[in-house]
Amino acid sequence: MGRFKHYLPAGVIPATLLAFADDMSIDETESRRHLAHVAGTRGISAITVNGHASEVHACTFEEQKRILAISLTEVGDDLPLISGVYADGSLEAARIARMAEAEGASALLVFPPNSMSMGGQLRPEMALTHFKTIADATDLPLILFQYPVASGLAYPFDTLMKLVDEVPNIRAIKDWCADPQLHERHIRTLQGLERPVTVLTTHSTWLMASLAMGANGLLSGAGSVVADLQVALFEAVKAKDLSRAQRINDRLYPVQQAFYAPPFLDMHNRMKECLVLLGRLNRAVVRPPLVKLPPAEIKRLRSALDQAGIGPDSALVQAAE
Repeated sequence: MGRFKHYLPAGVIPATLLAFADDMSIDETESRRHLAHVAGTRGISAITVNGHASEVHACTFEEQKRILAISLTEVGDDLPLISGVYADGSLEAARIARMAEAEGASALLVFPPNSMSMGGQLRPEMALTHFKTIADATDLPLILFQYPVASGLAYPFDTLMKLVDEVPNIRAIKDWCADPQLHERHIRTLQGLERPVTVLTTHSTWLMASLAMGANGLLSGAGSVVADLQVALFEAVKAKDLSRAQRINDRLYPVQQAFYAPPFLDMHNRMKECLVLLGRLNRAVVRPPLVKLPPAEIKRLRSALDQAGIGPDSALVQAAE
């Protein structure tokens, strides 16, 4: 187990990107540089690797192990590392979980298996079996990744409650339900349990509204670019400082609109391009099926950064205040 073996997920948790060389191999030097930059953000509570933001879908088991290892070497003495568990089969998910614990991760972000997308919500015992298989393989805290209902991968509310009751390793959810009414229900119910389960919002297009509902944290790939502003917004909402929160949200708005424009799947592709524009990465290479953004979109990203007042040497928090 890692240094932060008693870590409970909460607060601002950026999900970092993964740098690739021109031949699409992992660029460890640039990935470390990116990690170090994000880890230097005042006020974050942890960093997530091997998630959507680092293109986990396109990385082998051995690459995921290496990504976690270099991340721990770079920032593991300073912050807890959360590692993704992305697999279509429960046995493979358990293997990833065992590996992550052995390497020194402090918590695991469990993605819903795509194999359940064709009606799995009608068989709650499948979700229970998946999580119990993972929980049998590790003692680490689990973060359940809750998807939108339209995806076919969401856990219905009753199933979610059964999961947190029967799998005590589940200590948080990353909530991407995309339904404000359901999101608030998650917050009020899960955080009000006798053994509270933290709601980490990932509703980055309406982050201020989500935090105002009472989410006790956020886990977002946008933190790879704007972790400073996310911390500032989280702190302002917790302090009930509405005017300050609104000022920060005004700055976040243009980049949020740019990151999450259609097609949604290009969000982390766009974040990489922004890091290049800001001088924080040397190149924005993605693995297929993702492809390079066209010049016109990169121009729009530069405009969004300008509107947000984010430059290569910008002091985001001071400017936000």
